[in-house]
Amino acid sequence: MIRTILYRDFKLAPESPTLERLAELRAEPGVMLWVDLTEPTQEESRRVLGDTFCVHPLTIEDCLLDSPLPRIELYDDYVYLVLHAVDYSRTKKFTTIEVDFILGRTFLITLHRKPIRPIDVARERALRSPSTLVRGPDRLAHNVLDLLVDYYRPALAELRTEVEEIEEAVLKHVREKLDARIIELREDLAALRQIIRPQRELASELAQGRTQFFRPKLLPYLRDLNDELLRIEEMATSWSEQAILIFRVYLNRSSHEANEGIRVLTALTAVTLPLLVIGGWFGMNFRNIPLIHSQAAYWGTMGITIGLTVGLFILLRKRRWF
Repeated sequence: MIRTILYRDFKLAPESPTLERLAELRAEPGVMLWVDLTEPTQEESRRVLGDTFCVHPLTIEDCLLDSPLPRIELYDDYVYLVLHAVDYSRTKKFTTIEVDFILGRTFLITLHRKPIRPIDVARERALRSPSTLVRGPDRLAHNVLDLLVDYYRPALAELRTEVEEIEEAVLKHVREKLDARIIELREDLAALRQIIRPQRELASELAQGRTQFFRPKLLPYLRDLNDELLRIEEMATSWSEQAILIFRVYLNRSSHEANEGIRVLTALTAVTLPLLVIGGWFGMNFRNIPLIHSQAAYWGTMGITIGLTVGLFILLRKRRWF
């Protein structure tokens, strides 16, 4: 799907040009275009990028292939950026969608293989404000970048909730297997940091004015974008360290519970020791065991057995083994 927004003399124009009309508009003075390619076919991508905007063949090939990392490439007529939108849920976990930006002096092209809510929101805002002056496509690009970062917040909220739930379960001694959840949480946090760090580095390059396609007046906004990405990265690092601490507490609790069980079993063995020794001794099948036929010896042996058992039980209770 190809969607186009047209600006004439920095103001939104009511026209929604077709693909065939784009080539004519490119030659008109005072015209600015934002072309969004959502789930485009390779033919559509080549027509828009190559035939209409004369984008370098290497850039076209890069747009058609997935790039695992953000990137920035400078050309004479435009700058090519690759960033990643993030989606997160407790069932699907982290997934990223590549977003390609081609930013020129009078045009912005965004290309992505799945619908992305931040770009839809940016388009809706642009169409709702027809009287707003837009001095350059760099402003449109910044709006999209800012929304891409804003949409990390649902993922952060989900992760924060997960951290708090696991921590509460560990501290309240909830009898639940938490080791898998903790390990999965750490994997999610590591994935978030791997996504954020290279994008923050790219934002830092843009904020330093590496490319002339962002006007100097927008550099403070790009620095703010970089600061927000840095904050997200620091939060992920902090939660990862917290997850390590939670895991250690969980392991210590599990070890303590195991030791408690072993101690109880040892105490039970000790309590039954008099019965086992005396019963084993008198249970041997020898004919001439002394006192084997004495009733008094029977009751005396039983009394000694019970006395030793009760005495050991009281001793172990005082030592808090029970």
